[in-house]
Amino acid sequence: MNPHPATLESYPTLQWTARDLARLRDISIPRAPVFTPSDVRRIAENLDVWDAWPLASMHGIPVRWRGGELWFALAAPAFDDPEERHGAARIHHFHRIDGQFRHIGATFEEGFTPGSREWSGSALFEDGVVTLYFTAAGERGETEPTFRQRIFACTTGLAEAGDGVFTGWSGPVEQVIPANIVYMNRHDGTGELGEIKAFRDPAPWRAEDGVDHLLFTASSARHLGLHNGLIGCARRGDADPEGGVFEKRPPLVDATGVNNELERPHIVAHGGRLYLFWSTQAKVFAPGIDAPTGLYGAVADGFAGPWRLLNGHGLVFANPQGEPFQAYSWWVLPDLSVTSFVDYWGIDDAAAERKPEGREYFGGTFAPFLHLRLEGDVATLR
Repeated sequence: MNPHPATLESYPTLQWTARDLARLRDISIPRAPVFTPSDVRRIAENLDVWDAWPLASMHGIPVRWRGGELWFALAAPAFDDPEERHGAARIHHFHRIDGQFRHIGATFEEGFTPGSREWSGSALFEDGVVTLYFTAAGERGETEPTFRQRIFACTTGLAEAGDGVFTGWSGPVEQVIPANIVYMNRHDGTGELGEIKAFRDPAPWRAEDGVDHLLFTASSARHLGLHNGLIGCARRGDADPEGGVFEKRPPLVDATGVNNELERPHIVAHGGRLYLFWSTQAKVFAPGIDAPTGLYGAVADGFAGPWRLLNGHGLVFANPQGEPFQAYSWWVLPDLSVTSFVDYWGIDDAAAERKPEGREYFGGTFAPFLHLRLEGDVATLR
């Protein structure tokens, strides 16, 4: 773990290295429990759901809503090939009540957002206003899907009663715009899943000085190649030359040469420290790095860092050994519960390097919640 000074700001960027991950060879990999059939409950037979997040306060606490909580997730029709869902993804919302999720519907009207698909984000509730941060993928109206990614936000109020949920969305406003200096502004890569580049997954955080920041998954414009993943950072201000609401700052984590996608970064405050979490897959690590699909993280005493890898290597927990694709896209809440979605489960094959084809093993629904224990620089499953 070798933090190096960032060039645009005084706080350090955490450099995640192959040497850090080599420590995994010397430990017993912590793993989530194996799902049973009773753990996998479809929301609807004709709808696949993945990448979930709650309507929450600035510090991530889910907001109470109609006796439960209001959640968002990506959703798409249940195609014969579940991987096609990424090309049809839209944000939907759900009522979580008594531990169960009930589907309400699509969050935005068709054609309202500026992309051809809607990808992951987060939702903030403050002063009676909902702000939904999200990724617009591709271009509205395109005939063939492209992989340009832009970060937007819309706002609305919550309806007080009746069948409606929202009072009416404001138009999408672009939040942070890559200039191809620190963060890449072309995201097609090879066009293959896991090999496209990133500027997505926005999540807000208010630092100790009261200044709002936005975290996001990004790719390095300084180090081109297959493995140049970053956790990007931007600060609310009016000095962004590209015109974004947030001013770009140096990345919090740089995985150049190690990993291509540090997905869905978010921060949780616990025990006087800040914990930064992200998800990544075994297939997007560089050749020669043997690291599993799992939840990874870092810790710092304050937002300005320095950030230190949890457990000395970053891994918090992985999928079960015989179920390497069981779940993905973990999101940690302030009570240290962890949500994710059921990916491909029940394959019972520790040697599997590729996800099964077709729907037989695909879950496409909310996974059972897990719980963490955080003690200083150590993170474990409870």
